[in-house]
Amino acid sequence: MNNNNVIEVENLTKMFGDFTAVNAISFEVKKGEIFGFLGANGAGKTTAMKMLIGISNPTSGNAMVAGFDVFTHAEDIKKNIGYMSQKFALYDDLTVKENITFFGGIYGLSRARIREKAKELIDELGLQDVANQLVGSLPLGWKQKISFSVALLHDPKIVFLDEPTGGVDPITRRQFWEMIYKAANTGTTIFVTTHYMDEAEYCDRVSIMVNGKIEALDTPKKLKAQFKVENMNDVFLKLARG
Repeated sequence: MNNNNVIEVENLTKMFGDFTAVNAISFEVKKGEIFGFLGANGAGKTTAMKMLIGISNPTSGNAMVAGFDVFTHAEDIKKNIGYMSQKFALYDDLTVKENITFFGGIYGLSRARIREKAKELIDELGLQDVANQLVGSLPLGWKQKISFSVALLHDPKIVFLDEPTGGVDPITRRQFWEMIYKAANTGTTIFVTTHYMDEAEYCDRVSIMVNGKIEALDTPKKLKAQFKVENMNDVFLKLARG
């Protein structure tokens, strides 16, 4: 594995019977990069992400994540990454503090380190007044920002974010991306799926999947120049229309 890369994928494929959900995709992601993984519903991006985070076995191909092989060291991958899903991230029936403590334990942090990280997170997000409230009582935007911070508790090499800003207001989306930039500036690699095409502009590089294949991969600036369009939404539309 190249020392500058934290993810290397070669001809990674996932089949369900006769259906090919992910079709021989190849790419690499560099340390500290914000890598956008885009595609319409059903394009295969979620299936691909599940293989990379060690919860779904590939049918064929090769992939290394955080220095570990997805076929043989899935458990090691899980210990070295953070993951945030739009549908499930925190426990609504636990308080903010209890969620931090629970996930800190899952990540193997010592009690002292969990207390230190909890104070750090609560102070940084300004959560002092709600730290003992149930997460279920908080607005979605707060939940998403807390979820992202919890995914960073164990200082992972890579954080995978699956549609992290879905359903939140524009101001919260902007604040969330400020958090992403801050994490990337410390050397954490961000692998993010999104259906907001304007968010593709915030990424260092973007890949676009269509029908299980990566049909475009480059910086937003170069992709717009390649397809002779003004924005990433038009790049996506051109690819989707074939």
